[in-house]
This record gives sequence, structure tokens and C-alpha cells, in this order.
Amino acid sequence: MAVIDRTAPAEGIVQLTLNRPSALNAMTAELVESLHQHLREIAVDPAARVVILTGSGRGFCAGLDLRGYGTAPHTEHLGRTQAGFAVQQHIASLIPALRSLPQPVIAAVNGPAAGGGFALVLSSDVRLAARSAKFNAAFIRIGLSACDIGTSWLLPRLVGVARAQELMLTGRVFDAEEAYRIGLVVELLDDDALLEAAMEKAHEIMKNTPFGVALTKQGMWGALEIPALQNAIDLENRQQIMASATADHREAMAAFLEKRPPNYTNS
Repeated sequence: MAVIDRTAPAEGIVQLTLNRPSALNAMTAELVESLHQHLREIAVDPAARVVILTGSGRGFCAGLDLRGYGTAPHTEHLGRTQAGFAVQQHIASLIPALRSLPQPVIAAVNGPAAGGGFALVLSSDVRLAARSAKFNAAFIRIGLSACDIGTSWLLPRLVGVARAQELMLTGRVFDAEEAYRIGLVVELLDDDALLEAAMEKAHEIMKNTPFGVALTKQGMWGALEIPALQNAIDLENRQQIMASATADHREAMAAFLEKRPPNYTNS
């Protein structure tokens, strides 16, 4: 059984389902490496427009499998400290991989998302939650820091510094209602409506040009790191001129004026 189930539920949409349901889809070296591989393939797949990330069974992702992660690839020769550091890097590098993916990622959080699973939610571009979803910055509860896998950078930017500090220092579990109230997720749905809503959101995104969507994702994430307004404006100006030179821009304008669906070719 594949630890990542990759499907194509509709044209342009790739669904990645973490598939270790008996362990609430907890992270092992095999699962993390498989997710890396799928992201590398999707990044260069011209047919893939949007990614939906979810979990099988009753959980999204319980974080690191405390019963045993395994070893990161190509680390068999390393000492204990070096191998442990390689494992940390293996997991944490999923976050920039998700961020740099040209396609937007919709997290359809169908159950508990803890630790590394919480970080996967934070690093997605759109976050939807079923009512059964729960979240926490888990590692502080086992004697480690809650500052893990990008959480210390991502969470304050999504929910604000004060809320992030409380959630990370306590490591408490909070439910989907609170996640929606504080703006961590943008929609709260009945469990059986979650994937349909993610599909609808994906179709809404795909009404826009592939290049425009990719530039918008890149620009939004980049603006979070840019220190000054003028730097962000300079990046935006370049993006707009690049996009205006594409055939898809001309097709989008024509389709709008002619009141018809556009036909994008990513050219």
C-alpha cells in the first residue's frame, strides 16, 4: 500500500492523500520521501493546476511517528547526531518544497493535524477544515521546542503574534471552530463536505491563468519576507509586465469581454 495516494479527481487537480490511517498518517521517512517525490513530479507536470492535500481515515497527519521515523535517505554512514540532523532537515525541507511549488496547495484538514502535520497545514496556500479537525504545535509537549518545521515563522504570520505565542507555548489542542475564528482556516465544513469544497475551491482557482496563479503564489509568499513596501511593489510591477506579455493574458481578456470560458495554454 502506497504511503501517499496520488489521484486525479478532475482535470487539472491532483489529490495527495497521506495514507497511513492506522497511525493517523504520522510521518515516517518513507512517507516524507514519497511526498517529496510527488511534489517534484507535480512541479513540472503541465496538466497539474492545483494540489489538494489531505489524509486518509480519521486523521490529517499526527506529526512525527514516535514509534520510529526511520532514516533519512543516504545517511546510513553518518553518526548519531549527524543522522538526527539529517532527519530534521528531511522533514523540514517539505515546507520550502510546498512553498516553491508553482501550483497552489489546498489543505483539506480532515482530522487531527499535530506537530509536523500542523506545519503542513500552515505551509499550504489555502486551508479548509472539517469540523472534526484539531490542531496543535505538539513538540513542546514532549520536551522539545514548539519552534519546529517552519511553525515559528508561519503561524505568527497567519494568526498574529499574540495568538501564535500562546498556542506554541502551551502546545494545547484547539478545535476547528477556534481555527476558523482566528483565521487559520478560511472555511469550516461538515466532514462529508470537505473534499467537495476543496474541489470547488480548486475549480475557482483554475478559472485564472496558470502563470498568473503561479506568480501570485510566489509574490504573496515573497512579500511576507520582503522588508519594505517598495520592494514588494517592485516585485509586483515585474510580475504584471511578465504576465501581460503572455498569450493566456490575451485569452483571459477576450474570454471576459466575450462572456465565455477561457481556454488557457500556459503560453
